[in-house]
Amino acid sequence: MTTAPPATAAPSPDLPASGASRLLHPDPTVRRLARITLLNTVGSGLSLSVGVLFFTRFLGLSAGRLGFALTAAGLCGVLASVPAGRAADRWGSRPVLVALVALTGLGTAGYTLVDGYPAFVALACLVAAADRGSAAVRNALYAEVLPADKRVAGRAYLRVVTNVGLCLGTGVGAIALQVDSRAGYLTAILADAASYLAVAVLFRRLRVPGWSGAAPGAGAEKTVEERSAEGKRRNPALRDGPFLVVTALGSVLALQFAMLEVGVPLWIVQQTDAPRITVAGTLIVNTVLVIAFQVRATRGTEDPVGAARACGRSGLLLAASCLVVGLAHGTPAALAAVVVLAGVALQAVGEVLGQAGTWALSYDLAGERAHGAYQGVFNAGMSAALMIGPAVVSTAVIGHGLAGWAALGALLAGAGLAMGPAVRWARRRGPVPA
Repeated sequence: MTTAPPATAAPSPDLPASGASRLLHPDPTVRRLARITLLNTVGSGLSLSVGVLFFTRFLGLSAGRLGFALTAAGLCGVLASVPAGRAADRWGSRPVLVALVALTGLGTAGYTLVDGYPAFVALACLVAAADRGSAAVRNALYAEVLPADKRVAGRAYLRVVTNVGLCLGTGVGAIALQVDSRAGYLTAILADAASYLAVAVLFRRLRVPGWSGAAPGAGAEKTVEERSAEGKRRNPALRDGPFLVVTALGSVLALQFAMLEVGVPLWIVQQTDAPRITVAGTLIVNTVLVIAFQVRATRGTEDPVGAARACGRSGLLLAASCLVVGLAHGTPAALAAVVVLAGVALQAVGEVLGQAGTWALSYDLAGERAHGAYQGVFNAGMSAALMIGPAVVSTAVIGHGLAGWAALGALLAGAGLAMGPAVRWARRRGPVPA
């Protein structure tokens, strides 16, 4: 975690000038969002650590059946993002978010009662749709409660908190894994469900400065009639060519997550002599670097040109990461481990730059009064990348040696560098479609 606030954040007089305050965000709204995020992600880390084993060992699902269910759920998550964003524009991001988060919690609790494979698939689809829809609406909420010049830095800080929460939750989940009992797994899943319901209550209490797609305090409130009329119009984000291109390019950059979570572990185990514990080491290296540098990576992304430049650097770093990881094949065990960890370090730096750049563009290129629609489309693109990424990486990279990694690197570099022309197109376009 960074020890200094981001450059765009102004000091807050309600915080003491102590060493501890340097770890806290100076903006009180971001601090409230951070508490909510920490609670949510501790629960998520707890559930993620035990979910697969619970589904396969105690619900009796085969790996193939579980994989199909999760794929179907991922597709539902992609499809839910756009209508969820539109709902946020029409009825307000806070009430829609509260409903979706509560539904996610109830659905998660339902895993402990599900009986039969069709019911499991249906429930997994419901939970994924609510969860991915809430992600889109949550990003729209950030646009409402944070001033425009603090949104990206605020999201970066929350991403740091997310990583901390997931680490804490995973650590607690390790206890349930060690106990290895049905009761332990059920407790972990129900704790995650309870965290969602608590988060829904906290979001309900979050102060939103009036209904406005503009920056907080702008006073551009909408009436119920205006919201309803806008909700019946065509989605402006789907008619915004430059924004759709930026979304597509951001989705390609998001393949890096499949690279880290699927490609690198498979590569280590199947194609290198590195010790298997290196897999855990890669996740530790990535997490530590993201926590340390995500907030700092937002500096320079205050305008679309700077954000596009950050994406370009991200693509080049990710390409270098792919090449370095690919070079681990055929080297001695210790050297292979060092090479892979060096490649993952490059990936982590590319990741924080890419996240900062794409976050900034998703807000800067959006219509200020339609953030729900724009975040819904953007989130759908990211969800699609997360869904297809594992298949792309496992089939197109693993087994093809250095050439496979080079091809993936070229794809990532091309997507990052193409952000510049896409942003120039958006700037020539003028105001976003109404």
